[in-house]
Amino acid sequence: MGHTGQKERLKARDPLYALRHSTAHVMAQAVRRLYPQAKLAIGPPIEDGFYYDLQVPVQLTDEDLPKIEAEMAKIIREDHRFVQSFMTKAEALAHFRTHGEAFKVDILQGLPEGKISLYTDGDFVDLCEGPHVESTGRIKAMKLLSVAGAYWRGDERNPQLQRIYGTAYESREELDAHLKRLEEAKRRDHRRLGRELELFSFEELAGPGVVFYHPKGALIRSLIESYLRDTHLARGYDLVATPHVFRTDVWKQSGHLEHYRDYMFLFEADEQAFGLKPMNCPGHILIYRSKLRSYRDLPIRFFEFGTVYRNEKSGVMHGLLRVRGFTQDDAHIFLREDQLVGELGAILEFAFDVLRTFGFTAYDLELSTRPAQHIGSPEAWAHAEGALRQALEARGLRYDVHEGAGAFYGPKIDLAIRDALGRRWQCGTIQCDFALPERFDLAYTGEDGRPHRPIMIHRALLGSFERFLGMLLEHYAGALPVWLSPVQIVVVPIADAAIAYARQAAGVLCARGLRVQVDERNEKMQAKIRDAQLAQVPYMAVVGAREAAANSVAVRHRRQGDVGVMGVDAFATKVQQEDADRSSGIDLSVGGAA
Repeated sequence: MGHTGQKERLKARDPLYALRHSTAHVMAQAVRRLYPQAKLAIGPPIEDGFYYDLQVPVQLTDEDLPKIEAEMAKIIREDHRFVQSFMTKAEALAHFRTHGEAFKVDILQGLPEGKISLYTDGDFVDLCEGPHVESTGRIKAMKLLSVAGAYWRGDERNPQLQRIYGTAYESREELDAHLKRLEEAKRRDHRRLGRELELFSFEELAGPGVVFYHPKGALIRSLIESYLRDTHLARGYDLVATPHVFRTDVWKQSGHLEHYRDYMFLFEADEQAFGLKPMNCPGHILIYRSKLRSYRDLPIRFFEFGTVYRNEKSGVMHGLLRVRGFTQDDAHIFLREDQLVGELGAILEFAFDVLRTFGFTAYDLELSTRPAQHIGSPEAWAHAEGALRQALEARGLRYDVHEGAGAFYGPKIDLAIRDALGRRWQCGTIQCDFALPERFDLAYTGEDGRPHRPIMIHRALLGSFERFLGMLLEHYAGALPVWLSPVQIVVVPIADAAIAYARQAAGVLCARGLRVQVDERNEKMQAKIRDAQLAQVPYMAVVGAREAAANSVAVRHRRQGDVGVMGVDAFATKVQQEDADRSSGIDLSVGGAA
């Protein structure tokens, strides 16, 4: 606990940080040898690897990576020591200006006066604070993965650079296992699965970052919504719905116009300024303050499937994971101070229950504290941060601290899930807010008859439906559990003579509340079974004259194959039970959901 800053947190949890950092230097050194005019930007370790941003006089492609790897191998064999040295800021600026390293100069200009750390290996010198391994010969297993574009400091108004991604491990066996996981991740890519399973699409005519749900995808989303609606109502939440468009007066009062303008879609109508909502919280605030509230009413829990719109840059959008229009399972809770820690704990338990239902049992927790740009008093922030810590520690939960990464209105707990491949996905968030109730002058009448200020919790369990669906598809490799499968059973008649009985069996299954299709195509039975498996349908019920005579079905599972012959009613009960239990019923291991 208590690691500060993104780089420090990665150092703390990644034993390969120094190795990957050193490999990034060697990669930049190799590029410089091959292209002496190349200019260096930044090259940090990241989760499972590293990258380096460079300005290279030629356009690199993935086909150039073997050549760069070969040069890296030479540098590794030369076994140069990584040696740290120091300069004053003025000396460092002079050094990098002399060598024409404009990006390093830009970095230096933002640093305070004092000692500047550099690392040298052989003929290569880089602005760097470390750490590194002892020498380049210490690098045993590395691989370059891809080339992408990147703007300097992430700003499209700045020069475009080329970003080379790679990874490094202590042994070739570990590297090979990682490369196998990457291949499996490609096979599970939700964009491919969404297209092949006919779940969703992005339409060029409509513009980037907006999702079109096809019938099966819309049904999956509806099933998720139904489950969430029922569980929220059972836990004392009230369902609300708010507009998509507000006058900018609301966003000005909330602070979004000041702190979030670059991500908002703003326009004018009837000589007034409006904005599409980037968040749901102001709408819930306006509902709260529409009438007088008593201390007896609290906590008030407003819940909404709230669709929001954010003007994401075109370069960062990625399938369902980063879009411009998305829907959140958003809730805002208004409560008294004496209720705060208990409510935070209840939300954590709620989040864990929901994620377990979807098959996620491994997760990371992170507490983000007050950022430089914020609203509200330091005292209120300290109070809110203390309540979040208390809720976490009362349950013995381990968490990291991300200093300065809270929302502008309050600190937060972020929950990241681990999928079947061990990858980390940001998911739910719980934010404690003393500032917006102040800005909107929210109040409740206390037991003493006087007005008091409520505290506000912002909370999402899944986050964005779009992002969560993308994660879910990759977690299950498209083979969603029975309760989330848009088609649960395909009835396959062996021949045309069995179609009438196939329809009859399907009718019984449908009457039991199951989602069933009959494959009446003029295709061979094996082709129909194969197509159902490719469509990730959990069960196939094969029927012919023998099954018709016995009022039964020959059951096949998409992974396990032949399950055996069952009576139609018994089969319906089996699938109903699996549906009701919301169990996954499949192997999530690598390669287990091919």
